[in-house]
Amino acid sequence: MTASAFGLNRFLAEAKPSATYKVMDRVAARRAAGAKVISLSAGEPDFDTPAHVCEAGIVAIRAGHTRYTQVAGLRPLREAIAAKFQRENGLDVLWQDTLVCSGGKQVIFNALAATLNEGDEVVIPAPYWVSYPEIAQLCGAQSVIVPCSAESGFKLTPQALEGAITERTRWLILNSPSNPTGAVYSRAELQALAQVLLAHPQVLVLSDDIYEHLIFDGIAFCTIAQVEPRLRERVLTMNGVSKAYAMTGWRIGFGTGPGWLIEAMEKLQGQQTSGACTISQHAALAALTGPQDFIASSRAVFQKRRDMVVELLNQAPGLHCEVPQGAFYAFASCKALLGKTTQTGTKLSSDEDVVNALLDEAGVATVHGSAFGLGQYIRIAYALDDASLRQACEAIQRFSQTLAD
Repeated sequence: MTASAFGLNRFLAEAKPSATYKVMDRVAARRAAGAKVISLSAGEPDFDTPAHVCEAGIVAIRAGHTRYTQVAGLRPLREAIAAKFQRENGLDVLWQDTLVCSGGKQVIFNALAATLNEGDEVVIPAPYWVSYPEIAQLCGAQSVIVPCSAESGFKLTPQALEGAITERTRWLILNSPSNPTGAVYSRAELQALAQVLLAHPQVLVLSDDIYEHLIFDGIAFCTIAQVEPRLRERVLTMNGVSKAYAMTGWRIGFGTGPGWLIEAMEKLQGQQTSGACTISQHAALAALTGPQDFIASSRAVFQKRRDMVVELLNQAPGLHCEVPQGAFYAFASCKALLGKTTQTGTKLSSDEDVVNALLDEAGVATVHGSAFGLGQYIRIAYALDDASLRQACEAIQRFSQTLAD
């Protein structure tokens, strides 16, 4: 029997699978077949979770903390989250204003599912994280994609935001630092966007700050609820421990926002997954309240890697990469490669063709920019050791050098 014999939810039927996971599946299949592949596709730090965080998880298991928690999370963790928002973001947050979820993606899904109705619109600047439009689709809403070119630093301008808002607009999603571009909004840029939003009181804002601690060159991080306090009752500020503390597999995300929204998200989660993994919550508590030196040291490593990767990519004929300000992604233009032919005779007609050929012929996995809403680019995740990164970039260089017109 097939799905068509029974019928899928129509919103699910129209949603697309995650492009990044599709690439990861191809990598796994090629490795299983004996091929050597360097993967620059996964968006997760290659570092081990800090030892004291792992130990907190082990202690929680040995202490018998293996039962359900409250849907919204352990109170000590929620208190630590509130303290984090106060300390690092200048937000006046009480523990009751927070929600713990099974990963940052669930924070986003809960917020949109709790508030969107069919016909509502979500404004999403492109390039975007691949899941934003699909989550909106699953909730029955329409994504209003706003292209943001390299000329604007891949960032949404006030004029473009104003032009995208209609009477049906329910949410704006902002992601800074950005996946996939590494773009970072300055205080002045967020303030300019806030001025537009103040004139449209029906619009909620989802601020995805998951890469907050991965900003380079001494640039300061700002979040929109911090920059414009008058928007706080309309902003969900989302974060988590996955990127900053190398805890992707622990699956802990969290958010803060207006009480009515947190209550609605908790109600939804109570009928969905209930509370996040108890052991992971204890580990996340240790991450937020324990030594923070891991953040600075990993940031320094990522900045060094960024500099190396951007330099090597810009030495590859036909590629051009601006210097990203944050996260651990390089977003390189491959426009000059299109129309060329590989040594095996493959014609490169799109950025997806480039990505497929890089995997098949150079043994390097990347993700095509069109998956993030902006074609003629490839995304390179430099969350890998220096030697592997250099080897991968040199393979990309050789691949580019051998293309024929």
